[in-house]
Amino acid sequence: MIDIKDLLERPDVYRASQRARGADESAVDELIAAAEARSAAITRFETLRAEQKAFGKQVATAQGEHKQRLLAEVKQLAADVKAAEADSAQAQQRLNQLLAAFPNLIHQGVPAGGEEDFVVLRHEGSPRDFAAEGIEPKDHLELAESLGAIDMERGAKVSGARFYFLTGIGARLELAMMQLGLDQALAAGFTPMITPTLVRPETMAGTGFDVEHDDEIYRLERDDLYLVGTSEVALAGYHAEEILDLSTGPKRYAGWSTCYRREAGSHGKDTRGIIRVHQFNKLEMFVYCSPEESTAEHERLLAWEEQMLAAMELPYRVIDTAAGDLGLSAARKFDCEAWVPTQGTYRELTSTSDTTTFQARRLNIRERTVAEDGSKGPTRPVATLNGTLATTRWIVALLENHQQADGSVRVPEALRGYLGGLEVIEPVT
Repeated sequence: MIDIKDLLERPDVYRASQRARGADESAVDELIAAAEARSAAITRFETLRAEQKAFGKQVATAQGEHKQRLLAEVKQLAADVKAAEADSAQAQQRLNQLLAAFPNLIHQGVPAGGEEDFVVLRHEGSPRDFAAEGIEPKDHLELAESLGAIDMERGAKVSGARFYFLTGIGARLELAMMQLGLDQALAAGFTPMITPTLVRPETMAGTGFDVEHDDEIYRLERDDLYLVGTSEVALAGYHAEEILDLSTGPKRYAGWSTCYRREAGSHGKDTRGIIRVHQFNKLEMFVYCSPEESTAEHERLLAWEEQMLAAMELPYRVIDTAAGDLGLSAARKFDCEAWVPTQGTYRELTSTSDTTTFQARRLNIRERTVAEDGSKGPTRPVATLNGTLATTRWIVALLENHQQADGSVRVPEALRGYLGGLEVIEPVT
């Protein structure tokens, strides 16, 4: 959640952030009113409680009728204190509810608008001119089926629409990409993690997901657990309620997990193949760092993502996501989108978000500061960031961009060592 003290000091900055998101600016005024109401309720409760203590001392020394009068007043005062305490708790609950729903403050420079209002920062690599090569490109599913890599029909038979089997070289390709990403993460100092895919409601909500209204999330009602759509959720909860030592630099984790998404609202969109599916695997970077380091760390995460895309030899572009498409937690998000030849457009393969201290405040993750004299200082929320290193969807771009005239697919050099030296994937049908 946001820092309410900062909002009270700089309300216009938060109004501008809401405006850029296309969100309700009056939510700022609601928060201000709720904070003032909480402050007033706390002041009234503490004042009455102080009076109650003072009366208690008077009663202890009073005699006769005077004492009886004081006892009657104390009884009424006790009732007033109890009511004031309830009012204070209610005011705090109201403020907490508003804070839980209020989105993160965006970074300066984030483009305003919705999903289509992103800004392209740069293009890397050039899409192949298949027409000049005399090739009519096949889409990823046609290629995958001829290579024996994906079985959508049996996936639907076993589990329903938008499920699939990765078979043969398809399974090997995914494992190769994930292992390449993991090796890259290890070289960059990340700790590898295989994370839980079921989490508690407080972990899901703490990460910034709306467990009550988000139709993307699978819930196991009997156990009151949620299936994650990214290992970010489990990794964010890993240090919940802890004080971290970041004196030697950021804590970096690389989480390998299966992910689940309902893909609600996407009916009729990308139903062919594995672009939008209910289950996939992903290698996710997650970082805890001091707030002052988050912007530089965000650039590093993006660079590591681009390193992977370059290793896959894919043409791609980097976009600065518009404020209205950031979600609740992100203050800024960069996406890398690879060229998909048969669609004639770029599609998201990686995403990296700077969530500043938003998630850490919800999950109570802090760091210990150091005073000028070297002694222990107060604690404060840390910053958290996340970014994708590899995921099942990459197979789409890999197959389409590296296909050859005879229906075979060239293996990028960086993957060959993970595939026993395989250079070309030949059709099996």
